[in-house]
Amino acid sequence: MIKNITNLGDAAVYCDFGNQIDQETNLNVIKYFKNLRELKVKGITNITPSYNKLIVSFDPSATNYENIKNKILDLKSKKNQNQNNKLIKIPICIDEEYSLDIKRLSKKLKIQNEQIYSSFLDKEYYCYMTGFIAGMPFLGDINENIRLNRLETPRVKVPMGSIGITEQFCNIYTYESPGGWNIIGNTPIKVFNKLNQENPTLINPGDRVKFYKINKQEYKNYNE
Repeated sequence: MIKNITNLGDAAVYCDFGNQIDQETNLNVIKYFKNLRELKVKGITNITPSYNKLIVSFDPSATNYENIKNKILDLKSKKNQNQNNKLIKIPICIDEEYSLDIKRLSKKLKIQNEQIYSSFLDKEYYCYMTGFIAGMPFLGDINENIRLNRLETPRVKVPMGSIGITEQFCNIYTYESPGGWNIIGNTPIKVFNKLNQENPTLINPGDRVKFYKINKQEYKNYNE
């Protein structure tokens, strides 16, 4: 449930669902996000969900804080709608060319490469949010035995398609960008396609993701 609703500047509403980062809390955030989006409230310009927060931006010339707040409070009486979340299978190539940080992980975690990948591939992941760069999914929760902090010095360029892990999350870089996550492989799948204006994001909050291993040749042939 929402713990608190406050102003965020003069053109946004900040909904706080608590400090926990877990699937139950996040599912509640996504419920409000989807229900509010379907209402198509006049004046709302953007709705942004995160792990445990929801920001509703609006045009002050078309509506106001009190109106938006009341719309959000009205959602409390609605039944949970079917989330229609998907299970998405993502190939990952762990060839040395793509697994940039596997040696660092093995050394820091004190386990073999094979154990890291076995633990990673054994899990079905939950998408808490997308962000940082367009369409990048933040996926939890990785097994505790392979959790590690970010790189001490972030890379200036992380290749598009890179799959990284840090702390309890993994992600997929949708574009080449700076980043400090531990890179363990790469996927040939485009997780974000800006040319698909109707549905550019493959993985959305609430979806589940399962990774499966492919070899380098399969990687190179994937989009042919």
